[in-house]
Amino acid sequence: MDMTGIHFGTTDWSSVPATEHKGESGSATWRTREFGSVRVRMVEYSPGYLADHWCSRGHVLLVLEGSLTTELADGEVVTLTAGTSYQVGNDMEAHRSSTREGARLFVVD
Repeated sequence: MDMTGIHFGTTDWSSVPATEHKGESGSATWRTREFGSVRVRMVEYSPGYLADHWCSRGHVLLVLEGSLTTELADGEVVTLTAGTSYQVGNDMEAHRSSTREGARLFVVD
């Protein structure tokens, strides 16, 4: 993640337009800002969300509300709750997310 050339700024996430992304089940609502090559998102997963793909992009992800289950391609399953995070590099462990109750996340990639 290259954060060179990004000036100080603030974001009022409630004013960032939302986009909806359908999962295999449920949906994800993203509010996205881009700063050079860095993407910063506030993401809300609906209850019952299951990603429709395996992701190989690197992220730093913090769970703000709810719980998130992340399955790795090798079969490992990790569940995060509010206040916990994960980090993974580009093209490292492929992963996909799901949630039973819904989750609100802050993601930088």
